[in-house]
Amino acid sequence: PTIPLAAAMRIAILSLLAAGGAEAFTAFAPSLAAPKSLRLRQEAVTMSSNENLMSRRSAVLVTSGLLGSFLVPKESKAEGAFSLPPLPYDYKSLEPYIDEETMKLHHDKHFNAYLTNLNKALEGKSAAKLTDIQKEAIKAGPAIRNNGGGYYNHALFFKEMGPAANSGKPSAALQKAIDSSFGSVDKMKEEFAAAAAKRFGSGWAWLGVTPEGKLAITSTPNQDNPLMEGCEGQKMIPILGLDVWEHAYYLKYQNRRPEYISNWWSVVNWEAVSSNYEKFAVKGIPVEVV
Repeated sequence: PTIPLAAAMRIAILSLLAAGGAEAFTAFAPSLAAPKSLRLRQEAVTMSSNENLMSRRSAVLVTSGLLGSFLVPKESKAEGAFSLPPLPYDYKSLEPYIDEETMKLHHDKHFNAYLTNLNKALEGKSAAKLTDIQKEAIKAGPAIRNNGGGYYNHALFFKEMGPAANSGKPSAALQKAIDSSFGSVDKMKEEFAAAAAKRFGSGWAWLGVTPEGKLAITSTPNQDNPLMEGCEGQKMIPILGLDVWEHAYYLKYQNRRPEYISNWWSVVNWEAVSSNYEKFAVKGIPVEVV
């Protein structure tokens, strides 16, 4: 059967409501204030018969796509206490170790979702530094813990990577600390890889400086990090973190997490990690990521 485009719009809205409830409608509602923009999009799918008719299935698919463009957050217009840091290199720069599509989804969608939800959770609250938010995140509740941690962790993660050709090596100071704590960079990588591979489900592996001033390795579940008081794992100031949530690697590596971990070392930016160590962690200061 065929239906008018206006009816298709109603069907698509109902479909969105069925999938996302009132929250989906709330997200869509602001777009109703821009009928001209939407009308231009409608014209793009006008049938050649000029009767504005299409199959029910096609109407729902096309119109849902149009509405979806209104529902997707615009990263460049994020409002709130924090904003989305731009990726400091091209999406393709980490290939072949991390693929372009994963980088786009990870940075523009997942990272942005943590940002959006953190800003929402902070509405009406006093402004605070991101590192201070980490310290009290567990006490603050799930919204701050999950999204505040997710925002901090990803900000650190994307900054500590770069093109393989520019990976470099640890600074003299960081190299000395690695040798003192682990014996060599290779042994440190082995211990780090083990922590990352053994993290059950989703989480992170970390290299950081303990309160005693020594380098150590730990892992945390979900979006927790070692700056959070009461967090599982060893307390430390992280200078290097690896995301082992499946969204970080599944498109390319599927269930081969150890392969992802091994290849990831090729895109670690040791200059950035060394800076995290020398300017912040070794002085007992949490790394500022934004």
